[in-house]
Amino acid sequence: MREAIMNFNLQFGYRLVVENKNRLKKYRKFIVAGMGGSHLSGDLIRAVYPDIDITIHSDYGLPYVSKTDVKHTLVIASSYSGNTEETIDAFRTAIKRKIPLAAMTTGGILLNHAKKQNIPYVELPETGIQPRMSLGFGVLALLSLVGRGESIGELSLLVDRLRPRDFEKKGKSLAKKLYGRTPIIYSSLRNYAIAYNWKIKFNETGKVPAFYNILPELNHNEMTGFDVKKRTKKFSDYFYFIFLMDSEDDSRVGTRMRILEELYQKRGLRVAVLPLIGTTRFEKIFSSLITADWTAFHTATQYGLEAEQVPMVEEFKKSMRGRS
Repeated sequence: MREAIMNFNLQFGYRLVVENKNRLKKYRKFIVAGMGGSHLSGDLIRAVYPDIDITIHSDYGLPYVSKTDVKHTLVIASSYSGNTEETIDAFRTAIKRKIPLAAMTTGGILLNHAKKQNIPYVELPETGIQPRMSLGFGVLALLSLVGRGESIGELSLLVDRLRPRDFEKKGKSLAKKLYGRTPIIYSSLRNYAIAYNWKIKFNETGKVPAFYNILPELNHNEMTGFDVKKRTKKFSDYFYFIFLMDSEDDSRVGTRMRILEELYQKRGLRVAVLPLIGTTRFEKIFSSLITADWTAFHTATQYGLEAEQVPMVEEFKKSMRGRS
């Protein structure tokens, strides 16, 4: 896991190839069908390019597509292993409903299906890392499939701009503060994908419960659950709040976040404010997520846990195979 974090920036220098590219047309809408780490790249691209109509589908089958939209919609089946049950089902559903299809994977059943169906696909490099650590590869592949290949040049600059080692100290320090607490990550709606990725990294790498929510919505509900009173204080004591601040957010959201920080601290709640740092949107995103990687890594380490593998996920998959 340490090596995967240290080498993360190198993913942006990799040159991926879209096979059967001549069959890739221009589409108005995209459905990214993927589970877990395999759809995270779609979430991030939506956060950077709100003009791209991307629906994330993390389930069996596919969402409704009208007859008039079928030929203008591309389903992108995304499975790092190539064997994800729900994604394979989405692939087969697209074939059955005759919806244009593409795929991104390292291999497995999905790669075999893509080759057999002669559809556009990107074969991701098999480097032995976990799907959640392959975000660089995933973003590059997805940008190519949705017709935003011009952005890949900007991303290639991150090979030199991002230095994962520089973020470890901050991540390790935050992990110490979080010891014995459950992290809750807050961000603007615009940055929900970053907050969600933080949560996933705490779950899979840190092996701890974690949650996230967005402003301004949480100002109308969730925060009242932390209006500490004598009889409920013991519940709130278990949480540690991480606020992801972005200078590019709506100024009113920034004001809300600062007021919320004051209200939480007034009630004795623990808050860490982490500004998004970088000269480009992608640099801000990945700087934050590398910090999340280090925080989650050191969270696992301080509890004496193995950070890379996800044994409960594998146990669950084994049980599913035994009952299907």
